[in-house]
Amino acid sequence: SLTATPIPRTLNMALLGIRDISVLATPPAGRIEIENHFGKFDWDVVKDVITKELKRGGQVYFLHNRVETIDNVFEKLDKMFPQANVTVVHGQMNVQTLSKNMQRFVRGESKILLCTTIIENGLDIPNVNTLIVDDVNRLGLSQMYQIRGRVGRGQKRAYACFFYESLKGDSSLRLEAIKESQSLGSGFLLSSRDLEIRGAGDILGKKQSGTINSIGYGLYTQLLKEAVLAIKGS
Repeated sequence: SLTATPIPRTLNMALLGIRDISVLATPPAGRIEIENHFGKFDWDVVKDVITKELKRGGQVYFLHNRVETIDNVFEKLDKMFPQANVTVVHGQMNVQTLSKNMQRFVRGESKILLCTTIIENGLDIPNVNTLIVDDVNRLGLSQMYQIRGRVGRGQKRAYACFFYESLKGDSSLRLEAIKESQSLGSGFLLSSRDLEIRGAGDILGKKQSGTINSIGYGLYTQLLKEAVLAIKGS
């Protein structure tokens, strides 16, 4: 299996010797690391960031992960940047509208894509080099890492702005992990931090994260390590 996303249980199995692991840490030739920015959400800052990207001929992802209020954000952005042809995409759109809006953005007719986490996988548009996330509390660490990878696909400096009103739960830990993994090829470091934050998942079953309530993670790891060593004849 090959993953570009931190999956705690998979990493834990590799660290325990149940699975083999190879780390691909060399970025594509010419790729420049993404510059991260963190702070409280401020429309003045957002306007400044988007203006700078548009001035250099680039495009912007604006991630607002709430479909019920995405139209309000559209009105704000459309009023702020009337010449940018802001386009909206999210998973509750019908296929025809979604495809049409996405094609406008890919062709460069739209300069700002207002979206949900629907952009998480598969997009490779080298001209998009600024990402704005308006509320990091709604994203997991693997999502932030994956979405950050949607910018910086070419040879221009890319910027990822992670904003919040206030940090809740493990959000501060997730942001700290993203800060630590700014350099290219640091996915393994991020995976390790995600394992620490989210836990290693079920002993058996499909759950990829969380603690083992029945015996505790520490005892589980010890028992599993002993079993692995016994099978290997150590």
